[in-house]
Amino acid sequence: MGRFLGIDHGQKRVGLALSDPLKIISKPYKTITYTDLDDLFTQIQSIIIEKEVERIVLGLPKGMLGQNTKQTENIYQFAGHLKSVVDIPVSLEDERLSSHSAKKALVQQGIKTGYNKDRIDETAAAIFLQNYLDRMQ
Repeated sequence: MGRFLGIDHGQKRVGLALSDPLKIISKPYKTITYTDLDDLFTQIQSIIIEKEVERIVLGLPKGMLGQNTKQTENIYQFAGHLKSVVDIPVSLEDERLSSHSAKKALVQQGIKTGYNKDRIDETAAAIFLQNYLDRMQ
């Protein structure tokens, strides 16, 4: 049984979350930094193999009213590149408010968010991956 990998893609960092093998629960995994897309795709490929990932769920940023933004278009381009590199399905999941919810959840746990951008990114990925998993149930 494989897992799902949630990806919160940013310009410098990528927050990652993994589902459990039964695809019921997601949890933050880690944040990776990268120098270029080839570097990023190499790291993602390694995680796919190591963690037996069978699907990627990529966060899709939208405006608050559901409209596309410049970042939305960037993610569509990134998704196209990613699909050409990996041999597993790539799904897009609305990530509106996931970073805000991640910050709130971390603060409630007593974790300061100012210097914990990595934690915010991976927690945001876990939030939208969980939304995806819940919808698939």
